Amino acid sequence: MPPGAGVFVVLEGGDGSGKTGALAHLAPALADVPGGLLLTREPGGTGEGQAIRALLLARGVHHWDPQAELLLVAAARAQHVARVIRPALAAGRVVVSDRYVGSTLAYQGAGRGLPEAEIRTVHALTTGDLWPDLTVVLDVDPELALARGLARLRAEGSREDRFESLGLAFQRRVCASFLAQAAAAPERHAVIDAGRSIAAVHADVAATVLGFLRRKEGQGFAEPTKVTGA
Repeated sequence: MPPGAGVFVVLEGGDGSGKTGALAHLAPALADVPGGLLLTREPGGTGEGQAIRALLLARGVHHWDPQAELLLVAAARAQHVARVIRPALAAGRVVVSDRYVGSTLAYQGAGRGLPEAEIRTVHALTTGDLWPDLTVVLDVDPELALARGLARLRAEGSREDRFESLGLAFQRRVCASFLAQAAAAPERHAVIDAGRSIAAVHADVAATVLGFLRRKEGQGFAEPTKVTGA
């Protein structure tokens, strides 16, 4: 890729959809992309973002109004974009993030009831209206995803379960929003059935991202390993 021609890819999905594992699996699959690879996440990606993440996700510590919640997310993203994402894209790197503005539309919008227009306005003001080149949505039944997410948090001893604690109806609104976003802009989205085996999902995510990079940049990226019997 020539300098300044980086590519921005985002993995989205409800809690427990498997984004974090898929992101980790992408590291070796994309190890040889021209320009280099950067893996990151939201909320987070910077020290300031990590501090905001602790404020947002810990259950029973703070009780945020939806608009305050939106502004906290936007503040973390403004730092992330300015300090991490834009510099990497300017250097010609492939940036892959676990969550971005699609999650804000799903969680603070569909989940918490804020108007989409308000979220888009805040996003434009705080990021220079930077949107991903490709968003990969991991779609899984909300009930299964919620059970997975809670099991993972228990295993890790994590207290970052505030959104999981909002219940199944909330998770259903979130998952429906991701699918609606994909349907509204199919040229910038790919939806993957994440209810299958982990190996099959990871292989499909890698194949989807590599295929997109080949089409976008005309580079001869290696084919991902095929999964058989999945």
